[in-house]
Amino acid sequence: MEGSVSPHLFSGATLDGYTSGVWHASALLADRVKAVRQPYSGATVTELQEQVDAVDLDRPLGDTGAALHEVARLYLDNAVWFHEPTYVAHLNCPVAIPALTAEVLISAVNSSVDTWDQSATGTLIERRLIDWTAGRIGFGPGADGVFTSGGTQSNLQGLLLAREEILAGLAEERATAIPRLRVFATTQSHFSVGKSAGILGMSADAVVGVPTDATGAMDTGALAAAIAAVRAAGGIPMAVVATAGTTDLGRIDPVDAIAGICADQGLWLHVDAAYGCGLLVSTRRRHLLDGIERADSVTVDFHKSFFQPVSSSAIVVRRGETLRRIAVHADYLNPKTATVPNQVDKSLQTTRRFDALKLWMTLRTMGSDQIGDMFDTVIDRAAESYQQIEADPDFETLAVPTLSTVLFRFRPDGLGVEECDELMPRLRQRLFYGGQAIVAGTVIGGHYWLKFTLLNPNTTMGNVRDVLGLIRGIGREMLGEREETPAVMV
Repeated sequence: MEGSVSPHLFSGATLDGYTSGVWHASALLADRVKAVRQPYSGATVTELQEQVDAVDLDRPLGDTGAALHEVARLYLDNAVWFHEPTYVAHLNCPVAIPALTAEVLISAVNSSVDTWDQSATGTLIERRLIDWTAGRIGFGPGADGVFTSGGTQSNLQGLLLAREEILAGLAEERATAIPRLRVFATTQSHFSVGKSAGILGMSADAVVGVPTDATGAMDTGALAAAIAAVRAAGGIPMAVVATAGTTDLGRIDPVDAIAGICADQGLWLHVDAAYGCGLLVSTRRRHLLDGIERADSVTVDFHKSFFQPVSSSAIVVRRGETLRRIAVHADYLNPKTATVPNQVDKSLQTTRRFDALKLWMTLRTMGSDQIGDMFDTVIDRAAESYQQIEADPDFETLAVPTLSTVLFRFRPDGLGVEECDELMPRLRQRLFYGGQAIVAGTVIGGHYWLKFTLLNPNTTMGNVRDVLGLIRGIGREMLGEREETPAVMV
């Protein structure tokens, strides 16, 4: 007896339901986006928690349309909209429409690009994009790589490869060598560097903090001294992580000089270009990445400065053979005797989405120059924003931007440093729940700073001035509230 076709599973027999569902979802999204005028609704955690908790997941609505309307109320009505020009908080970008069209295909076909027999052309498209990215970095024909879930995974894989390469050349046992391995990075490097060292079983002090110069970039003299000190203490220098675009300051470490030190010392160089990878397609600022072609591995996050939907990232290595260090073969999946390309041989993941298609669609529709121009635009806007803030007596800036982040704070005359440090996080929170604008915050040198992260080419200086006006207004209001609060009698 033949079974009936499930109306909720994608197939040739259910295309009417699929097209209706996709159309309905698109229409709801379009309605919300047309109505959006600010990046957030202002709803509190408590309010949203109550709404989510009220849903009984064991009593289905039975209808896709009804479920979509419920999700629109819970999610879309309270989403954080990165396309809104007054969202200037984190490394989130508005996304390219060609990439969104690719998402429709990726989700429906549901290819897994771990093996050839689950993806076919998907594997070839991903490999072609890795080759293209390697060429942009400046690697030769022996380069290779794989798409990942994001910069954290790419950084982990880069350090895993570094660990395996150095262990392969040591005579001593892994168990005694691993606790002595050391990675060199600045305090401005991404937190995933330290997290990766822990995952890799290295010691708690495995990441050696290298001092920065006056600009916040790695001090190469201090790096050389740190490596020498580790060797003198009996440690084993393993790798250097150079950052091409630090999260807070947007600084680019002197990659070429660091590469020279690594070559002399026999160390693996990993460049975390998750943020600054957009410079690879810049027609005006590509020189800022000079030396990156000498790295052993590079992290790129297309879902940051290539304007791709999450997730779309990759790790690219200069010598493809180094990927063999992590290859594991299973007879049922990717046997050693396979004659077809299997990407799982290079990846930390097994099942993996065909995220590469989003970048492919974007490049084939817009071209790399337009992507580069958009990244240059946000860098230009950051420079203009810095000049605007620097000239305003109510604000204090920290440093001239390199990429598209600007650190500053509201500090009018008479507001002390400690008072400002206490005020800024509360000001930022009030701004967020006002919903009209969202900025980030961080601590540098023990002091709290607000942060613009500009990744939307549609954000104008008018929008920047609007956000500054909101910050000024909230700051003055909060200072006024403090002055009005009566002193407590003791």
